[in-house]
Amino acid sequence: MKARVLDASVVAAAFFQEPHAKAGRSLLTSKLELLAPELIVAELANVIWKRRSRGEIDAAEARDLLRDFLSLPLRLTASDSLAEAALELAMRTGRTVYDSLYLALAVRARSVMVTADKRLVNSLAATPLAKHVAWIGNIG
Repeated sequence: MKARVLDASVVAAAFFQEPHAKAGRSLLTSKLELLAPELIVAELANVIWKRRSRGEIDAAEARDLLRDFLSLPLRLTASDSLAEAALELAMRTGRTVYDSLYLALAVRARSVMVTADKRLVNSLAATPLAKHVAWIGNIG
């Protein structure tokens, strides 16, 4: 079974009907092994909170979305086990440590990180790390 590392932007796209929601939902319901650093829990909870604070969803919807997220078949990896590699990647690429945690997991798993962050993908396009990152818009 192939694995994919999903970042919070992919889950948010699927949950909030953002561009590429269909591709996000397809990944979430696929037979692929889905991986993420544990950071994704805080990031997705924060996205839900922001939507609630802007009045886009009510409190009950926020709680339901968090429960739905927590029930996803994501295999989480402790961020502390990725921190050293993530820091090295961040210093090498100029990307945040947050982004680099996902990238470090993709490198470790010999997998691909899927993201809705096109700037991230573009920033790595001319590097050896390009094989470890894919834009959700290119996932078919």
